[in-house]
Amino acid sequence: MHLQQTKRQSRDTGGPQYYFHELTPVVKKHLRKKGAVRVALVTPYGATKSDYIAVDKDKKLDGRNRLVKGQVGHDRIQQGYAEESIGESIRDWYQLQTGDFERIDVDIEIRDNSFYITPLACKYADVSKKIRLPSIEKPLTFTKSYRSPFWLKQMATMAKEIPWLISWCKEEFQRISRDHCRPTWLKHIQETDILRASGPLKHLGVSLGGFVGKGYDCLTEFKFGNYPTYTIPVELKRNSDGFTYQMQKYGKDELSRAVLLCATKGRKETPRHIDIIELDALANFNLQELAEYK
Repeated sequence: MHLQQTKRQSRDTGGPQYYFHELTPVVKKHLRKKGAVRVALVTPYGATKSDYIAVDKDKKLDGRNRLVKGQVGHDRIQQGYAEESIGESIRDWYQLQTGDFERIDVDIEIRDNSFYITPLACKYADVSKKIRLPSIEKPLTFTKSYRSPFWLKQMATMAKEIPWLISWCKEEFQRISRDHCRPTWLKHIQETDILRASGPLKHLGVSLGGFVGKGYDCLTEFKFGNYPTYTIPVELKRNSDGFTYQMQKYGKDELSRAVLLCATKGRKETPRHIDIIELDALANFNLQELAEYK
């Protein structure tokens, strides 16, 4: 499946548009049935909500984004209330150079009654070579068994530029995890105590939001390297085994995408849309493993 950019020469009449080509039968059937489907754009960090809308070839959106009959004749992505085209969003998230796209290869998964669109490769109109886009499995995960390259590159940069700071972060993670992990754990310690890790996490690119009593615990920002800031719900747990019902989204306007911040491991497997950060893993990480990322 791919998106083809049109109107490259006529930006003054609405800017570039993106038509679908080679949709799978399942995706096409869903679009025909619904007429319009919300789009969740999958970034290097994972899926994020967007204002883009996939629209059937015989439909269009009016000035109020209401679905009406149309005669465009192409399945496509419309901007909806977005400030820029989906091509520009892909360019920003994946740090691509300027220029008109000829096509963007994509994968589409139907989840949450939305199209989760993952960019796989792109080809510019004036360049013959196709550019493969990076894809990281569990991009925000840091556990004893798996550590995302995002985290490792971030830590390697800190170790090079401010060596003492990453050592301080490890000491803070050790101090906190001791209170949550056997045999040194405090008997009546609360899950909210994990918020003590907000300081060292901030230095590593994770800005925990305020703790709330409804829905996910903290709406949190991740900022790794030169990539844009990514906002995602974070759930606090002492042990990852306690994370069950939260794997499903909260409310019709949410994506089933979240991060579990816990003190120690427990759960061995999670769905693809759930990442895990273990403070115990951060506390005991061997900094010598960062050598290949410097």
